Amino acid sequence: MNLKQLSLPELGEALAPLAPTPTAVRKVFAAVFAHGARTVEEVCAAPQVPRRVAEHLRAHGQMPRLEVVERRQAEDGFVKYLFGSPLGGRVEAVRIPIFDEKYIVCVSSQVGCALACDFCMTGKLGFQRNLKTWEILDQVMQVREEADRPVRGVVFMGMGEPLLNYAETIRAAQILSNPAGFAISGTAITFSTAGMVPAIRRYTSEGHPYRLAFSVTSAIPEKRLKVLPIEKGHPLPELVEAIREYTQVRRERAMIAYVAISGFNLGREDAQALKDTFEGIPIKVDLIDVTDPTGKYLPPSAEELKAFRDHLQILKAPIARRYSGGKDIGAACGTLEASQYGGTVLPPPPAAPAQSVHEGS
Repeated sequence: MNLKQLSLPELGEALAPLAPTPTAVRKVFAAVFAHGARTVEEVCAAPQVPRRVAEHLRAHGQMPRLEVVERRQAEDGFVKYLFGSPLGGRVEAVRIPIFDEKYIVCVSSQVGCALACDFCMTGKLGFQRNLKTWEILDQVMQVREEADRPVRGVVFMGMGEPLLNYAETIRAAQILSNPAGFAISGTAITFSTAGMVPAIRRYTSEGHPYRLAFSVTSAIPEKRLKVLPIEKGHPLPELVEAIREYTQVRRERAMIAYVAISGFNLGREDAQALKDTFEGIPIKVDLIDVTDPTGKYLPPSAEELKAFRDHLQILKAPIARRYSGGKDIGAACGTLEASQYGGTVLPPPPAAPAQSVHEGS
């Protein structure tokens, strides 16, 4: 029984033959996720865990853990964690500082990626496998263990397309947002998708509280196809209809992620295409400078970006420029490839004393 793989209802079902009280089940769940127990024995020592449950966990419980290969800090304070998994492969997570108050963790959901977006280094790795729920959660757990500020948000924007690993990523989000889990607000959890239309429609119909960010990059299909091969399988008109349904159900603006590429998608015609494509759909646009270590795609100059933002005024929609940090360590959007370069390699923190799983959840 992998205790880091189970949602609260699933844990209750797994322990049902022992007839624990709902409080006892919740205490086990909270010991694992809210209090960050590292061993089964620490879980068993939590208050209000009945002896018969503790004995069962000692005999059958597991608490696997990713290996931290290294921690590397960028000049701007972003920290990239390189993890190795006992199931095979390496993935990366990024600790993102938000002013001096909190952190957001950017997590990976797959080893590699099958979508092969042309400006994305992860896509050049190809697809190896989906991560399990516990592997996704352990990225957050280990960052949280070492953090000097609280972790208040998680974005599924690391390696992989999260909606191609639907069941595992949704379970991870459910545990992250559970008050007895990580207690992260559902609105502070974001899935970034390149446009998996069937999964978007499923997500919308299931009514999850988390947010979706839709990677569009160009509203001109021919241009989009050049950089996002998913355009061939899920054409832009299909994606737009799925986004329309999403906004109608959610009653909020859809976040349109737009990778800004110099000389490619920043003209007046590109802004007009966005207006025409999303007519009648409430959106907000996140501009993200492309980061391509190969040099094939270049970020816009300040003048080019300003001109494009002026063109975008015809949308009459919020326009934001998303900061993509950690460029010097390969932690920026589109650069995650399980790499090791740049910045400052951080030493492991001092060994923590045996954890006391306390009362309170």
